[in-house]
Formats: sequence, C-alpha cells, structure tokens
Amino acid sequence: MPAFEDLNCRIAGASPDSVESHRKFAVKLGISFPLLSDPEHEFIEACGFWKQKKMYGKEYMGVERSTLLINPDGIVVRLFSKVKVAGHAEEVLQTLKEVAG
Repeated sequence: MPAFEDLNCRIAGASPDSVESHRKFAVKLGISFPLLSDPEHEFIEACGFWKQKKMYGKEYMGVERSTLLINPDGIVVRLFSKVKVAGHAEEVLQTLKEVAG
C-alpha cells in the first residue's frame, strides 16, 4: 500500500458480495481500502467483468477478476483481465510507474 500511496494511487475493490461479507473479509485480511458492494452487478457488468465461466464442466455467470488503472482524468489507461493474485500488485505498480512518467 505505501508504494501505491507514494504515487498518489487510490485503491478500491468491487464485487457482488454484500457489505457485511466485505466487512468480514476486510477484517480477516486487514484490508484498509474500500470494498464496494455491487449485488445488482451494475458496475461489474458495465465494465464487462460479469462473464460466463466453467468449473467441473458446469457453466455459470461470475466475476472475472480484473483491475482497472484509471488516471486522474477518469480515463482507463490499462485493463488487466483474468487476474491471478500472485504477483499482480507488483505488475500494477510497475505499470502505474510507467504511466505516471
């Protein structure tokens, strides 16, 4: 978090989970940034993150873990799709440094 804060970057998460679920998750993992509840999928669908997925041969709708890097003017400068947690923060931080100049 300090490395992102040093670059004036703010972080927020969004999922269809409830506010209470987010609260418990944040407490459990010590998350200090906002977690936004989107149970109607309005934001998630508008961003194109609500996708058909498959697991064990069954198809279902769910969130494709993604990251948006948005500049101060509100323009998306990078979209990271199908994100894997391991190493992702470092990848986003490197990209942020590159676009920040």
